[in-house]
Amino acid sequence: MTMGVEEEFLLVDPAAGTTAPLAAPVLARAVAATVEAAATGAIGTGAAGTGGAIRFSAEMLSTQVESITGICTGLDQLREELVRGRAFLAAAARAEGVRLAATGTAVLPGADPPVTEGARFARIAGMYEAVVRDYQCCGCHVHVGVPDHETAVAVTNHLRPWLPTLVALSANSPYAHGRDTGYQSWRMLEQARFPGAGVPPYCASAAEYDRTLDQLVDFGVLADPSMTFWLARPSTRYPTVEVRAADTALGVDDAVLQAALTRALVRTALAALDAGREAPPVPGQVCAAALWAAARHGISGDGVHPVLERPLPAVVLAEELLVWVRPALEDAGDLGTVRSLLDRLRREGTGATRQRRAAAAGLPAVVAMLAEHTAPDPGSGASDPDDGGT
Repeated sequence: MTMGVEEEFLLVDPAAGTTAPLAAPVLARAVAATVEAAATGAIGTGAAGTGGAIRFSAEMLSTQVESITGICTGLDQLREELVRGRAFLAAAARAEGVRLAATGTAVLPGADPPVTEGARFARIAGMYEAVVRDYQCCGCHVHVGVPDHETAVAVTNHLRPWLPTLVALSANSPYAHGRDTGYQSWRMLEQARFPGAGVPPYCASAAEYDRTLDQLVDFGVLADPSMTFWLARPSTRYPTVEVRAADTALGVDDAVLQAALTRALVRTALAALDAGREAPPVPGQVCAAALWAAARHGISGDGVHPVLERPLPAVVLAEELLVWVRPALEDAGDLGTVRSLLDRLRREGTGATRQRRAAAAGLPAVVAMLAEHTAPDPGSGASDPDDGGT
């Protein structure tokens, strides 16, 4: 089964710690560097969408950039592409006098950033006004290949109960506008202001899913069918399921963990469908409660079991997730890697925990920590916090 990852990052001023609206020149430098590296044989020259074809993209606001891996089949290949993508973007950012920061929300306030040029971005900005004016939120999106659109909708139904646990494991946005929000993932609360957010609705068929999307577009609350903010959704262009639950990962290993668990969840869903088992139609309000608990507490407090409909410690839910997908992880050869990464997460804490730990020295220190963990500055003498590999 194939997978790919999109990572969104913020550009930050290394002195002030505030976000910097320099996406256009940073992306231009990163693209030029990859072209040069491909020409000299330093990186692969795979066709677009294949392994080795790292790509970069603009986001809604000019303080954000995105790195996109090619299609990968194994975690080692995925990790290599994630490291390369971050390295190219970080080098381009340093050349423009800023740093690359992997965080779900901006730590320190700054002026409202300009919207990235383009007709679609302008239309979205006009639709949502103040909701997007300072929506500097970044996620880690995992794409997993499936046979077709009908299967993608059925798989998405199976993913619904587990999306809050993926949020809890990835929480990396405790600060916003210069204050501690009290949440582990404030990005989830920011995202909840949009229509088409949260855990997706249960849809009995692809036709029902498409009708639901078309209605939201017709109602004037979504710009187009690809605009939904649901945490899992079938792609509108490819036979894939896109899971958008995670805050952007502080380190590469955090992103690898999300990718491995997501692919295993999709594998598990496909096996259930092959056996004729449909997904449990978990009520939307129960899903919403589970998602709020995950955003509030991460893995350090109680979560909500969407199927049993009762509170349970988030670490128990995470362990239950591992048990649920263990056969899929074993089939892919990923079980040892995932166990190791989960053990590390329990020891060191989520990105939110590490941000709060750094905050003892002040919020600028948090931004500096984020930049160093995202992609260390080669001139700093620091080692990559994630260079232990998977």
